[in-house]
Amino acid sequence: MPVTFAKDLSIAADASPRDLIVQRPEGLYCPPGDFHIDPWKPVARAVITHAHGDHARRGHGAYLAHAQSAGILRARLGADIHLQTLAYGEAIDLNGVRLSLHPAGHVLGSAQVRLEHGGQVWVASGDYKLQDDGTCAPFKPVRCHVFITESTFGLPIYRWQPQAALTAEINTWWQANAAAGRCSIVYAYAFGKAQRILHGADASVGPLICHGAIEPLNAAYRAEGVALPPTQLVTDPGIDKAALSRALVVAPPSAAGSLWLRRFGDHADAFASGWMQVRGTRRRRGVDRGFVMSDHADWPGLQAAIGATGAERVIVTHGSIPVMVRWLREQGLDAQAFETQYGGDDDDALPEAPAQAP
Repeated sequence: MPVTFAKDLSIAADASPRDLIVQRPEGLYCPPGDFHIDPWKPVARAVITHAHGDHARRGHGAYLAHAQSAGILRARLGADIHLQTLAYGEAIDLNGVRLSLHPAGHVLGSAQVRLEHGGQVWVASGDYKLQDDGTCAPFKPVRCHVFITESTFGLPIYRWQPQAALTAEINTWWQANAAAGRCSIVYAYAFGKAQRILHGADASVGPLICHGAIEPLNAAYRAEGVALPPTQLVTDPGIDKAALSRALVVAPPSAAGSLWLRRFGDHADAFASGWMQVRGTRRRRGVDRGFVMSDHADWPGLQAAIGATGAERVIVTHGSIPVMVRWLREQGLDAQAFETQYGGDDDDALPEAPAQAP
């Protein structure tokens, strides 16, 4: 019989009387509830904040996640995983710990995990951003005593422009290329960034073509009611040389330098990532253009989100940890760090050159 989140279990022997979440070799652990949050090693019960690969891994006995994550989790981890889902704000009791999920604004189905037990409220943010990009439920701050936050872009240099300005920048670049008869290729992470680009794309310019790794994720977004324009594969009927000369192609970073690119002939290319804020990253990627786009909070966003929680204690998980911890302490907060195995800007954690393998 599979394990389940609905079953009330005895308190773990190593439960702390003070902390609702502690570090364990498997990942972040809630002692009184006897479950983990985004564990990186197999555990009996895993609460998943979102379906990116560094947070949602194979091998757990039971999974708990937001309902909008279900399709992508099953596609990535297996249709037969033991998965229980919640709506935003819906609460369940896990061995006396009241757990609920709240919008993180990161990608479709992303959630902050709120825990309440023994007069304490803790919130584990997972990954989040404050900009509402129209493709997922926008971030909502949750009041708590202790806030566990990411800090992927926790440096003052990281400041994102508004979504509308970013969309206009991409469309203007695409229009100029189309007028010159050149295909436009944007490399972007398949889950999250690709859908943001498509959501804001001006489909009147030309056809929208997606790499085969992106189309299934587009279908998951559409199934949840997210408005995306029609997209095609390069192998679909009607995609001829004339169509390609005006097309916007969205592909994962792994497609850079691959044989798949030969289909498009002469083209302009760009990379969409938060790391494009750093001088020299575009050159190392070997692309014509860089668009500063991230599904994580920038420096002002991190500050605003932490402040909105009202937390007096903040735990930083990954990214620019020393800088963020120091800034928090300067604000008079009790700040510390948890070591985790979470990545950076999704699969673009290190701004390196494109792969050459097909």
